[in-house]
Amino acid sequence: MKTERNHKLNNFKLHRGHFLRQRSTAEGGESCKFLFPMAAVLSTLLLLLIFSRSFLGTFSLGVGINYGQIANNLPSPSRVSILLGSLNISRVKLYDADPNVLTAFANTNVEFIIGLGNEYLQKMQDPQEAQIWIQQKVQPYISQTRITCITVGNEVLGGQDYQLPQYLVPAMKAMHQALVTLGLNSQVIVTTAHSLQILKTSFPPSNGAFRDDLIQYIQPILSFHATYNSPFLINAYPYFAYKNDPKNVQIEYLLFEPNSGSVDPNTNLKYDNMLYAQIDAVYSGIKALGHSDVQVRISETGWPSKGDVDEPGATVENAGIYNRNLLQRMQDGQGTPAHPSQRIDIYVFALFNENMKPGPTSERNYGLYYPDGSPVYNLGVQGYLPRIDYSSSAKYALSIFRVLVLIIGSLFFS
Repeated sequence: MKTERNHKLNNFKLHRGHFLRQRSTAEGGESCKFLFPMAAVLSTLLLLLIFSRSFLGTFSLGVGINYGQIANNLPSPSRVSILLGSLNISRVKLYDADPNVLTAFANTNVEFIIGLGNEYLQKMQDPQEAQIWIQQKVQPYISQTRITCITVGNEVLGGQDYQLPQYLVPAMKAMHQALVTLGLNSQVIVTTAHSLQILKTSFPPSNGAFRDDLIQYIQPILSFHATYNSPFLINAYPYFAYKNDPKNVQIEYLLFEPNSGSVDPNTNLKYDNMLYAQIDAVYSGIKALGHSDVQVRISETGWPSKGDVDEPGATVENAGIYNRNLLQRMQDGQGTPAHPSQRIDIYVFALFNENMKPGPTSERNYGLYYPDGSPVYNLGVQGYLPRIDYSSSAKYALSIFRVLVLIIGSLFFS
């Protein structure tokens, strides 16, 4: 995409240079100053329109983004919508169903995953409660904002609350039935997101298996996904492997940097990074339970740019390396060694650093951006966070028009 942007800029410069030469060599010099051919005006205007959209962002990250909001210093959702538009990000994952966000992204064509918090699971087993939630959180916005998925709970299995797992599948079924009742099931799917704590074995990937105590919950979840064609979501963080054992874990293997890799002795497949091995381990666990019809997607992955003294590797440099290399691989449309034809689908964590998240310092420093819109590190893309809120598309269009007028004026009178 960087090449494409440079190509547009070069075309613009060449076109403008041709126009200036045309003026300087015209008969009569000053007398021909305003004899600018109409065709050139139209073509220049077209290029400027293309360029005006480009300077707000021609690049695309090629992934989805987690938009967390556990902070007291974040920009307004309307400003965030412009930032994501400038990055050409078209998929966003929320942890709730914030009406301010869904309203701010109306008519933007951005796809949203919205979340139902763990605290609501027990209540949402009741089909009536599930329907009320859909009527309040989805129906008012879906005609203008693309809501395509609901995550029912987050990292419920393998967590510290041992009561929650029993509510998970009934809540998922009730939410799906509510969508059917309201005629929205063709637009919105239902799933849940898991941490890798659900695995008892992750290496070699071909031996990947789920924890025995969780199979009673995972089996019906897989049947649900297979029936309704919804994905199995995992939150995968290779960083934790390094944090837990920095002396024995090769950091290059985690950062997608050149390394010796590892070979699965059962399949002879070579892995040059841990994330792909983790994905294939989950696929193996799913297959072991009798399913080859469920797709795995990464609902969270990232690397912290700052940590406590006992969080080695949490640096700006490593975070930049991890996400740049990850984005490059997503641009290349890669699959994993065991599933090379299945393009990996990823949501990066996270859009902003969130200053009110509990836990170690790293938890507050996974963002690609600081709350003021400046990048934490160079990703090879440039986003644009406006300093003021745009209340309507008309104001935005007017600002672009003013820029065009100024540029065209400089072309005529320079």
